[in-house]
Amino acid sequence: MNQQVLTRMQSAGPKKILACDGGGILGLMSVEILAKLEADLRVRFNKPGLVLADYFDFVCGTSTGAIIASCIATGMSTEQIRKFYVDSGQQMFDKASLLKRLRYSYNDEPLAKKLRTELDKALNHAATAAEPNATLGDAQLRTLLMMVMRNVTTDSPWPVSNNPLAKYNNTARDDCNLKLPLWQLVRASTAAPTFFPPEVVTFGEDKAKQYQFIFVDGGVTTYNNPAFLAFQMVTAAPYKISWPTGSDKLLIVSIGTGSTAKARPDVDADDLWLLDNAKNLPGALMNAASAGWDMACRVLGDCRFGPPIDREICDMVPTEAVPVTSTVPKQFAYVRYDPDVSQAGLNALGLADIKAEQVQVMDSVKHMPQIQRVGTTYAAKHVSLDHLRGFA
Repeated sequence: MNQQVLTRMQSAGPKKILACDGGGILGLMSVEILAKLEADLRVRFNKPGLVLADYFDFVCGTSTGAIIASCIATGMSTEQIRKFYVDSGQQMFDKASLLKRLRYSYNDEPLAKKLRTELDKALNHAATAAEPNATLGDAQLRTLLMMVMRNVTTDSPWPVSNNPLAKYNNTARDDCNLKLPLWQLVRASTAAPTFFPPEVVTFGEDKAKQYQFIFVDGGVTTYNNPAFLAFQMVTAAPYKISWPTGSDKLLIVSIGTGSTAKARPDVDADDLWLLDNAKNLPGALMNAASAGWDMACRVLGDCRFGPPIDREICDMVPTEAVPVTSTVPKQFAYVRYDPDVSQAGLNALGLADIKAEQVQVMDSVKHMPQIQRVGTTYAAKHVSLDHLRGFA
């Protein structure tokens, strides 16, 4: 059992959650937003070595967000996470190298090897025959951590956490999740169809009831944006976390990977046949789900900052004119950082030289510098510790 995580879970005082969306190499945009937040917190607390694991009690993510969340939970700085993406982006998300990956066994392809190396290093894990790699239950993980993946075998979304009190984290169980390699769970959450082969995870290894599940990217569930799922986990009785709610007791900071409406003003009804739907429906459903959870968080939460959802709802940030944004008692303070990466949105950021299509797709590895510029420019303009008032 990770006593450090348990103590932090059960300590008194306000609790802070960080949720990171999926989005492939566009996660680099999220990293730059988080870098500004980390830098501001260092100044506020006068701690030059502060990392986000010192501030957030619970970090969670889907797909590329799971990489960011797990790196934060190990105690990495955003500078280290940035280096991870910049050095490995070509290997991780370049669809052109898909055929090269077929030469590797599932646990030796470049992303798997990189995750094993970097996570073990960050956790100071000394390999043994019984435990060659750091596990989800590693005692050096500094925060509560959750990753979202899709279990193809059971046809269900799987939010897997290191919560010491969770039912399937009971160390007496042969299939205890805490015994699973951390790198493999992160890799499972990032196994985007057409980019990576699925991840096969063995439960109850070396036991009489050993079995396997096949996992793919959590982004193909309805939880590409895991913010509300995190709220459910810390409040629903079965998880035994039971954090108090209220806009002065719980903070959720949600980080996107850039959004834009995929408008098709010239589409014809006759165009919407099988191939078109197969191509466009998955992305449309994922985007709709992400927007839906964002909306749920703004209805239930005290929204401190967030881009407009649409022209009717706007951003649901309270104003003097509209001080009450819903009739629901506010369960948490809420901040949503998610750049508008339409061409109009980029122009508004002063980035008219960046073409929207360069920063909208998850395998845009040739345009990592542009993705970083969107993140840094957006963060400089919008990220503020005032949004975290009462928690900083």
